[in-house]
Amino acid sequence: MGELVLDCHDPEVLARFWCEVLDFVELGREHPEGVDGYAIEIGPREGFGGPQPTIILRTGEPAEAKSNLHIDLNPTDRDSDAELERLLKLGARPADIGQTGEEPWNVLEDPEGNSFCLLKGRLDPL
Repeated sequence: MGELVLDCHDPEVLARFWCEVLDFVELGREHPEGVDGYAIEIGPREGFGGPQPTIILRTGEPAEAKSNLHIDLNPTDRDSDAELERLLKLGARPADIGQTGEEPWNVLEDPEGNSFCLLKGRLDPL
């Protein structure tokens, strides 16, 4: 998979948020002629073609219905409590999607309300 595309109201805000969360950088911008909107592509510091997909944040109407696709984060350099604190300081908000509190993840929303999860640990291999 090369890219994830996220329609949003304000690509600037989400680019800053997700760059901080994922330690990504801005890789490029596209302002097509004759089109009101624009897109910002963010990705790993190594640039295009690495093992991680890039994320394209483009102006548009965010989906009204719940998406079946979301991002799961799993911190590798700190425990999940420290990562939760960091994400909340960056602008994430807790989201209630009917979880019981016993799940091995926290459900959060980015500044535009897109859901994502912070895993409390790795899933057990099959």
